[in-house]
Amino acid sequence: MFNSLSDRLTATFKNLRGKGRLSEADVDATVREIRRALLDADVAVPVVREFTARIRERALGAEVSAALNPSQQIVKIVNEELQEILGGETRRIRLAKTGPTIIMLAGLQGAGKTTLAGKLAKWLKAQGHSPVLVAADLQRPNAVTQLQIVGERAGVPVFAPHPGTTSDLDVPTGDPVAVARAGVDEARQKLHDIVIVDTAGRLGVDAEMMDQARRIRQAIIPNEVLFVIDSMIGQDAVNTAVAFDEGVNFTGVVLSKLDGDARGGAALSVASVTGKPVMFASTGEGLDDFELFHPDRMASRILDMGDVLTLIEQAEKNWDKEEAARMAKKFADQEDFTLDDFLAQMQQIRNMGSMKKMLMMMPGAQNIRQQLEQFDEREIDRVEAIVRSMTPHERLAPKIINGSRRARIARGSGVHVSEVNGLLERFAQAQKMMKKLAQGGGMPGIPGIPGLGGGGARKGAKNAPKKKARSGNPAKAAQELREAEKKRANAVPTGAAFGQSAGDFDPSQLNLPKGFDKFLGK
Repeated sequence: MFNSLSDRLTATFKNLRGKGRLSEADVDATVREIRRALLDADVAVPVVREFTARIRERALGAEVSAALNPSQQIVKIVNEELQEILGGETRRIRLAKTGPTIIMLAGLQGAGKTTLAGKLAKWLKAQGHSPVLVAADLQRPNAVTQLQIVGERAGVPVFAPHPGTTSDLDVPTGDPVAVARAGVDEARQKLHDIVIVDTAGRLGVDAEMMDQARRIRQAIIPNEVLFVIDSMIGQDAVNTAVAFDEGVNFTGVVLSKLDGDARGGAALSVASVTGKPVMFASTGEGLDDFELFHPDRMASRILDMGDVLTLIEQAEKNWDKEEAARMAKKFADQEDFTLDDFLAQMQQIRNMGSMKKMLMMMPGAQNIRQQLEQFDEREIDRVEAIVRSMTPHERLAPKIINGSRRARIARGSGVHVSEVNGLLERFAQAQKMMKKLAQGGGMPGIPGIPGLGGGGARKGAKNAPKKKARSGNPAKAAQELREAEKKRANAVPTGAAFGQSAGDFDPSQLNLPKGFDKFLGK
């Protein structure tokens, strides 16, 4: 979403590197480029003016002039100001003290409210809640059916007493206000702690839609009114947000379609113009592509600083702890890393979601964005197919895989033999690396791991003392043997200290305190 904006800002900050002091002209040029980047990203003009004015004021102030690295200080200022216009702090759902927490969804038709209702319900269910969906959109054709399907996929019950309309020719007959009220009563009776009410939308803002949304709000008195907005609608996002804020007084914003290729100005404009925080973001078509919105993390993504915290949270949520413990024990016991282990690790990574999205959360990912965009997620499927086409013994001992076996594996997995060869070569390198790390040898330039062996001279190590080869000449070999026996005879006995034998040691030769010699056994 923010690729274009991120590229422009990153290029702007590169021009400041290496400058020990920033002049007013440097600051003005930087602010001008930031202004252009934001306008190109469809950020609302009033937001751009206020944002760049604050950056210029702070950049010309004492905090930059006194900084050891002014360019990094400018980046820090932009990062902080981006967090402010995105909402400042992470805003979570305010739960009701008594009874079910009522959440009402509002927005234009096509913004993705119905799908987002299922995503939100599944996310809340994973948090330990018991949500129920209420189908109060009786106007859009098949909206009720869609919500039922989404609820079934999310594993959440749907309250839908009225079927709604099935085509554009049908005249809406049901009362959405009554359905919403009945849905809340149903939740109380069946002890659901969260109610999510899906309301109707229009292709544009009109008085009838606002009046219906207002009446639903008055009937159910929701704890949260979430305004769902399409992140790809550009400058019109601000006008729509202002109209809904005046009509239903929403409490938070949800950004849908954040994975699109639009310029993303809506995300940077709505929170600043309305004063209402962005609470959630929809990042894909799947029900799991949904996340809590963190302004600080989003600002870091825009400035190409990565989002490692979100990556860690995804790993903690999806990583199998028993499998991780098994691999850790195997690593500590210096057991061989097999293709079965490799397959298990790949499945763990697949559970975390899209590989492309995960890599884009790494710092500096914008520099390799073109390669990441060309990355084929199906490559993981092909690798998994190759490994699964092997016999259990082949996975355990890949060295037995000869030419005929490789041809059989290639036919079984539907790939070329060269792909099988490439996988086996990469696995052999990974196996050597894992074995070296487990032994404590480490990677080149990296010290050994304490507690996992290694550290001393090992067989084949580069710095290990070499054993002197015996001469092939019998006379010379006999001479070398006599010299070796002579060296052993003159060697210091085991237990000797300071180059003297234990029998010749006299404590009186040491300048010790009076009476200390009794501790030396003499």
